[in-house]
Amino acid sequence: MKRFFILLLILLLAGAWLGQLMVQDPGYVLLAYKETTIETSLWVLLLMAIIAFAVLHTLINLVGRARVPARRMRSWRGQRNQRIAQNKTLKGLMALSEGNWWKAQRYLTQAAARSEQPLINYLAAAKAAHEQGDAAAADNLLQRAREATPKAEVAIGIVQAQIQLARGQHEPALATLLHLKQLAPKHSYVLKLLKEAYVRLNDWSGLNQLMPELKRQQALPSEQIRKLENLAAQHLLQQSLSSQPAEADSQTRLQAVAHTWQSLPADCTHDQQLIEQYSALMIEAGSADEAEKMLREQIKRNWDENLVALYGRIAGSTPHKQLDTAKSWLKKHDDSPALELTLGRLSMQNQHWGAAIKHFERSLELQPSAEAYAELGRLLSHLGERERAAAASTRGFELVNGSLPSLPLPEAEAKPLQNSTD
Repeated sequence: MKRFFILLLILLLAGAWLGQLMVQDPGYVLLAYKETTIETSLWVLLLMAIIAFAVLHTLINLVGRARVPARRMRSWRGQRNQRIAQNKTLKGLMALSEGNWWKAQRYLTQAAARSEQPLINYLAAAKAAHEQGDAAAADNLLQRAREATPKAEVAIGIVQAQIQLARGQHEPALATLLHLKQLAPKHSYVLKLLKEAYVRLNDWSGLNQLMPELKRQQALPSEQIRKLENLAAQHLLQQSLSSQPAEADSQTRLQAVAHTWQSLPADCTHDQQLIEQYSALMIEAGSADEAEKMLREQIKRNWDENLVALYGRIAGSTPHKQLDTAKSWLKKHDDSPALELTLGRLSMQNQHWGAAIKHFERSLELQPSAEAYAELGRLLSHLGERERAAAASTRGFELVNGSLPSLPLPEAEAKPLQNSTD
C-alpha cells in the first residue's frame, strides 16, 4: 500500500512537471511531404506517437494470439498420441510377459503407429507373432522395424537370429549372425548366439575358431568355455580320422589326426580325456608306436591313472621296452592299481603269464575293478584253471552289477526238460 502511494505521488509530480513544461513552451513541429504539410505542437506529436505505438503493439499481440491455438492444438494432439502409445505399449508388454501373444501383438503394433520411437514395439510384436507361429507377420514386423529405425540393425538382427534359431532355421541364423559380427565384432551376445548356431549345425571347426573371441569378450563363463572347447576338440579329432577315405594308408591317417591335434588350443592338448582320445585315434590309424611315445611323454610330465591304464592297451612293436618303461614307474607309484593292471597286460604281451597273474592280483588288492577281474579270468581260463577263472569272472560280474539274490538252481546233472503233451 505504501509503495502504491509513493508511485502515485511520483506520477503526480511528473505530470505537474510535464504540464508546466507544456505551458511554458508547447513547441512547434512542421511535417511536409510533397504538397502536404502538417503543423502541430511537439507534445501533441509525442502523444500521437505513443497512441500509435500502443495500437500497433495491440495488433501484433492479437495476430500472435490467433496463431497460438493452432500450435496448442498440434501440441495437444502430439501429447495425446504419446499418451495413447505409451498406454498401449505398456498393455502390450504386460500381455507379452503373461504369454498372451495375440493381445501383445495387437497392442504393440497399434502403439508403434503413434510412437515417435517405434523400434521396441515392432521388435516385441515380432516376438509375439513368432510365438503364435505366424512367420510371415514376424518377418513383416522386423522389416517395419528396419524401415522405422535403420540404425538399429544390430538390435533387429539379434531378434531375427533368435527367431530363426527357434524355428530351426540354423543356416539362415548363422548367416544373420555372421553379418552382425561384422557390424559389431565385440558384441558378446552376438558371439553367444553364434556359438549356439555352430553347435546346432555341428560346425565344430567354426566353433573352434570362435573360441578365442568368446574368451576375449567373456561372453560365457570360463567353465562353459572350457567345456565347449573340449567338445569341439573331441569332434574335430574324431572327424579328422572318419573323414579319411577307406584306402588311405596309416601314414596319411596319422598325419590327419596329428594336424588336427596341433591346431587345437593349448589348453586342450593338456586335457587328459582328449589325450586319451588322441592316443586311441593314433592306434586306430595304425600308429601304435607314435601313440606309445606320446603317452610315455605325457605320463612322464604329469602322472595320470587313466593314461597309465591306456598305456597298457597299446600293442607297440617293442613290447619288452614298454614293459621295462612301466616297471620303472613302480619306483614312485608302487601303490597304483592302474599301473599294476598295465604291467599285467604288458606281461601278457611278452608272454610272461605268471608275472601277469601276479600283477592282476596286485591291482585287485589295491582297488578291485571289473577290468582287472576280466583280464585275470581270461588269462586263467586259457591256462586251464577253470575254477579260478570262474571265480574271478563272478567277482567281476558282482562288482559291476551287484550280488545276485540267493535263488534255487537246477543240479548240474539234471536232464533237460521234455516237452509236455498234456
